[in-house]
Amino acid sequence: MPERLVAEAIRLNYQDFRALPDDGKRYEILDGDLYMSPSPRTVHQRVVLRLGRILADHVERTNLGEVLLAPLDVVLSDNDIVEPDLIFISRTGHSIVTETNVQGVPDLLVEVLSASRPELDTRDKRNLYQRCGVPYYWLVDGENGRLTELQLAGEAYVVVADRAGNEIFRPRLFPGLTIHLDHVWAPGNPRL
Repeated sequence: MPERLVAEAIRLNYQDFRALPDDGKRYEILDGDLYMSPSPRTVHQRVVLRLGRILADHVERTNLGEVLLAPLDVVLSDNDIVEPDLIFISRTGHSIVTETNVQGVPDLLVEVLSASRPELDTRDKRNLYQRCGVPYYWLVDGENGRLTELQLAGEAYVVVADRAGNEIFRPRLFPGLTIHLDHVWAPGNPRL
């Protein structure tokens, strides 16, 4: 009787990731599987810029570490390479920042939900970040004006803050920081 051959699933790695085309699309590898996202929408970019500016100003003023913006590769493992919208790395963890990427687990990863595939951030990346031990994960829904702060408790994330609209957000990771969410969701500059 012939032996049954089973093809093994191909698991992509960082070397495969580096070989992808530089075509303006955002590629990520989660658990060896390739994901592609088109360029973000305008509201997404506005939210990333505003929230990034608030975080970077606070982190620099208090000398806590560094805030980095996408696109920047975060290599969590050889088969897990992501490009979060915002990355915070504390001074004590700064050794994971290299010339070309971040090699290891940052203190905070922030994802602004993609309107076309929110489950990538709310399910797939959440599970990955949890498994890799990312201490804080923020999910930001710029379309609906909502920010959810997750903190790793043991092996699972717990929601420690869920704010929307014009509420005030005081992140656990940054004591003393107050974020007026209406500043994050504000529409584009009407004078443009």
